[in-house]
Amino acid sequence: MDPLVDISCYCVLFFISVILSFVAIGPMINSNKLRLPPSPPALPIIGHTHLLSSRLPEALKTLAHRYGPLMQIRMVNTTYVVVSDATTAEEILKTHDIVFASKFGQGITQHNIYEGLSFVNSTYGKYWRFMKKLCMTKLFAGSQLDQFIHIREQETSKLLNSLEKKSKDGEPCDLSVELETLTQNMICRMAIGRRCLENPDQAMEIRRLIKDIVETAAKFYFIEVYGPLKKFDIFGNGMKLKLAMWRYDELAEKIMKEYEKEEDDEMKSSGTEGKDVMDILLETYKDPDAEVRLTRDHIKYFFMEIFMAAVDTTTAATQWAMAKLFNHPQVFKRLRDEIDSVVGSKRLVRESDIPNLPYLQAVIKETLRLHPPGPLLRRQCFEDMKINGYDIKAGTKIFVNVYAIMRDPSIWIDPDKFVPERFLDNSTKVMDLKGHNYSFLPFGSGRRACLGSSHASFVMHVTVGALVQCFDWKVEGGDKVDIETVKIYSGAIARSLVCYPTAHLSLSDV
Repeated sequence: MDPLVDISCYCVLFFISVILSFVAIGPMINSNKLRLPPSPPALPIIGHTHLLSSRLPEALKTLAHRYGPLMQIRMVNTTYVVVSDATTAEEILKTHDIVFASKFGQGITQHNIYEGLSFVNSTYGKYWRFMKKLCMTKLFAGSQLDQFIHIREQETSKLLNSLEKKSKDGEPCDLSVELETLTQNMICRMAIGRRCLENPDQAMEIRRLIKDIVETAAKFYFIEVYGPLKKFDIFGNGMKLKLAMWRYDELAEKIMKEYEKEEDDEMKSSGTEGKDVMDILLETYKDPDAEVRLTRDHIKYFFMEIFMAAVDTTTAATQWAMAKLFNHPQVFKRLRDEIDSVVGSKRLVRESDIPNLPYLQAVIKETLRLHPPGPLLRRQCFEDMKINGYDIKAGTKIFVNVYAIMRDPSIWIDPDKFVPERFLDNSTKVMDLKGHNYSFLPFGSGRRACLGSSHASFVMHVTVGALVQCFDWKVEGGDKVDIETVKIYSGAIARSLVCYPTAHLSLSDV
C-alpha cells in the first residue's frame, strides 16, 4: 500500500473513531470514593492514545517511569491497569493469582468464528481447568514431549542440511524463514503427525491457512483494535479473516474425519506411545465420562491456538538469539568454545547436553530477558481488590509489562545491554523459564504461564547451539543486523535475517 494512502486511511479511521466515541461514552462513573492508580493527563475522547507508540510495551515502560509501577491508562473507550515492577507482578501472578487467573480477549475477536471457544484466552473456569489438566497430563507432559524428541532432531537436521547446501552454493539464506519452517514442521508433526507422513500436501495446506489467518489479523489498524471501530469492518479485513478461518475449518474437519476413519493399530492401542495431539484430543472428545465434553470446534480452535502460539514465540526467540550473536561476535566465539569443549566436533549438540552448557543457557535467558515473546501479559480481575493501596474493580483489564520488568535498572545492571554473563552469577543463574522469579518472566507465571515453555526451551537451545556449532555467518549488507521489533504486542523481530552461512563442520562427519 502507498504510504500516503496508508496515512490517509489511518487519519480517516481516527476521525471516525473520535466521532463514535462521543456517542459511545456514557456518563462518567463517580470514582471519588475509590483510590484509583495514578494516570497521565488524558485528552477528551481518545484518552492516552496520543502517548502510546506502535511499540506498546516500550511506550508503557516510559510512562511507568513517571507515573509508577501501577498506573491506569485509557485507550479510546477502554481502560487498563498496567503493572511495571516485579513486586507488584508477584502480587498479581502469585499472591492473588486466583483473582487474576482470567485473561481478556484482545483485538478483533468479533471476527473470530470460534469466539468463546478459546483455551489460551478463556476465562478461569471449568473448561480452562479441564484443558490445562489435559495439557499437563497428556498433551504436553514430560513423557509425551520425550516421545517427540525424534521429531525435533529430524527437523533440526533438515534445517542444517538446507543451510549446508546454501553454504556450498554460496547462496544467502533468509534465516527467519528457515526458522519459521523449522518450528512449523515440528508443531505440525507433533499435532497431526500421521497426516504429515501420509499426506504432506494436506499438512502444508493447513500450515498455509493458519499463516494466512495470522497475516490477515495483523492488517487491522490500532484504532480498529482499541476503539469503537472494532465493531465495524471498515476495510473488509474482518470478512477476509472470517473467510480464511472458514477455509481452515473445512480442512480441519476433513482431517478429523480421516483420523476417525482409520482403524486403531497395535501401536495406538498400547497407551499413549505413538499418539499425536489430534489422537489424544479425539479420544477425549469421544469419552462419555469426560468432565467437560469437547466439541469439534473446541478441537479445531485449540489446534490453531497452540500452532500459532508455539510457532510465533519459538521462532521469534530463536531469531533474536541469532541476531544478538551476529551483533556480538565475542559472545558467539565464547559459546562455540563451550560447545566444542563439551560436545566436541564428532556429533551435533543434543537436548541431553543442555544442562552441561551453562553459557548456552545464559545466552537464551539473556535473549528472552531483552525480547520476551509475549512482552505484555493479559489478566482480568475477578473481584474487587486492593493492590499497592489502590482500588482495582472486578472486571478491570490488567497488562503486566514483563518487557519493562526485565529491563528495570533497579534490578538489572545495564538493563538494555546484551550481557549473557549476568546469568552465570550465583544470584541469577538459578532463574529458570518457569516464572518462579518475578524479575524474570519470559513465559509468564502462575496458572496462566505458557504451557509450551519446555518445548520452546528445547528447540531454542538445540537450534541455536547447532547453528553456532556448524556455521560461521556473514550478514547481508553489513557486519551487524539492523534490529527492530514489530508493532503493538509482539516481541518478534521486524526484519528478516538474510545472511550467508559458511560451514564450520561437515555434517557428514558428525
